[in-house]
Amino acid sequence: MRTITVKVDEELKRKMDSIDINWSEYIREAIRQRIEMEERKNAAKKLLEELKVGKHAVPRGFINRAIRGMRETR
Repeated sequence: MRTITVKVDEELKRKMDSIDINWSEYIREAIRQRIEMEERKNAAKKLLEELKVGKHAVPRGFINRAIRGMRETR
């Protein structure tokens, strides 16, 4: 594993010490979640751009079938 350093002020460090949490694991998980969110956001942006230029197309009749399917499952 690689090491990163995060600086916090004295008051925050004191509060962190008063709570029984594995801060390294907490920060690793927060970073993982943020990376996943950014990757999904970037994928959505890319898809929207590709839809704008017509790179992807919805198959003919797909929307009507999807709406009918949703109505039938109510």
